[in-house]
Amino acid sequence: MRKKKTIGATIMSVVMGVSLFATGAFGQQMNSNETYRVLIQGPASEKAKAKTSYGVRWEFAANGFTTTVNAQAYQALLHNKNLTIEKVPEVKLAVVNEAAAKQGGTLVTAPSDRTPWGIQAIYNDSAVASTSGGSGIVVAVLDTGVNRNHPDLSNNVAQCQDFSQMKVSWVDGSCSDGNGHGTHVSGTVLANGGNGTGIYGVAPEAKLWSYKVLNDRGSGYSDDIAAAIRKVADQAAGKKVIISMSLGSSTKDSLISDAVDYAYGKGVLIVAAAGNDGSADNTIGYPGALPNVVAVAALENVQQNGTYRVADFSSRGNSATDGDYVIQERDVEVSAPGRAIESTWKDGGYNTISGTSMATPHVSGLAAKIWAANSSWTNAQIRAELQNRAKLYDIKGGISSATGDDNASGFGFPRVK
Repeated sequence: MRKKKTIGATIMSVVMGVSLFATGAFGQQMNSNETYRVLIQGPASEKAKAKTSYGVRWEFAANGFTTTVNAQAYQALLHNKNLTIEKVPEVKLAVVNEAAAKQGGTLVTAPSDRTPWGIQAIYNDSAVASTSGGSGIVVAVLDTGVNRNHPDLSNNVAQCQDFSQMKVSWVDGSCSDGNGHGTHVSGTVLANGGNGTGIYGVAPEAKLWSYKVLNDRGSGYSDDIAAAIRKVADQAAGKKVIISMSLGSSTKDSLISDAVDYAYGKGVLIVAAAGNDGSADNTIGYPGALPNVVAVAALENVQQNGTYRVADFSSRGNSATDGDYVIQERDVEVSAPGRAIESTWKDGGYNTISGTSMATPHVSGLAAKIWAANSSWTNAQIRAELQNRAKLYDIKGGISSATGDDNASGFGFPRVK
């Protein structure tokens, strides 16, 4: 007989802005009108009965299955001594209003620069970044969806699915972005210049798989993210695929970590934000902190003079492993531009926002560009090349004399050669 258990809610966040990651505990009183996303584990016969009674949202062979139940059903499950019940971690956007999300930027109908500073920086401070790169590579952006009709993105959207709906497994052809965050990060990866007046991303010839795992309020659940990761992995056969996730949690989640291992084993490169929890040691979030994920910290341009340092909001890894040349769990791996980043927005225009959310797609786009030029390479070789190209910057913005990796910027800022 298995002992039942419950866990507190882990709040995951889209990694945008300087406020990130909060946790809280579920109280004992239940709201009769509330629903609960739960993970159910136990003997096959007992799980079969539960599936018949409550239905299945996602089936995870090694982790049980998830479903959504009302308060009465949740209480009944807790009293079933043959099952283990866990509340699925809830995912929420950390920035609660659009004004905060702008981070000092404004919504505009035309970009201030067709190659924003982050793109120029990754192209070795070139005033005119390349308008090509990424051909034959797929970047799967797991986020709030995308405005697939944005003129800078429309020709790149190859696939679009919604994992955030409550009553279906996923919805093909639906990935509308009422939030803006997913459209923004997608543009940094692969915006293609649009009709001649738009912006360019790092790899404008790459193809986009947009998987909406958070709703328009920036809310969702870790099982939807895990299911999306597995869906990408299952479709990656014969392709070069990168998963880009500008989201995170302060707590490790088994559904996502197992899905990451599954995808990495199938040759997918996975890139995720380090988090925006500030400069204290060991503040990096998950899934970025997982060993099979490239965790990206955020850089800022020092006085706009072409030197870079880690932004104060960017989460740090484990300083005890600084300089060991090895990326372990809870280590930052690389860093990229993340403050005041201009990119595509949900309304067809452009917006400027900050966070490790914005740093992540720079690295995803760079990985796509490198992979397109080295099609025989594996995901592990692309990851090693990102490390090889990286340069460390000290706190004042100069190139550091340190070697190996550090807890703030990892191996440093990788760029186009």
